[in-house]
Amino acid sequence: MSTLPQCPQCSSEFTYEDGENYVCPECAHEWPKVAAAGGDEQRIVKDSNGNVLQDGDTVTVIKDLKIKGSSSVVKVGTKVKNIRLVEGDHDIDCKIDGIGAMQLKSEFVKKA
Repeated sequence: MSTLPQCPQCSSEFTYEDGENYVCPECAHEWPKVAAAGGDEQRIVKDSNGNVLQDGDTVTVIKDLKIKGSSSVVKVGTKVKNIRLVEGDHDIDCKIDGIGAMQLKSEFVKKA
């Protein structure tokens, strides 16, 4: 009998271990074993309007953002789909069309 936890996103019982994470093969959600064991509260990330952000959300940039080491700029109103929340100063990991992979601060986006 499997003692692995169910997927917190889709409640699938077919989760499996991959290194330090659990993975759901049905919805592709990954979460760390440490958080699944309990004890630690998950960090809450909020956008500029105070809305709680989650992995997979779509956000809109609210300010022109210069890209370090480049002359490019992420313009106001740019939609960023399927964000991923990470630890650190820049708490959003994402891909922006025409620019590529970047990290953003949650204070410069709003939930779409």
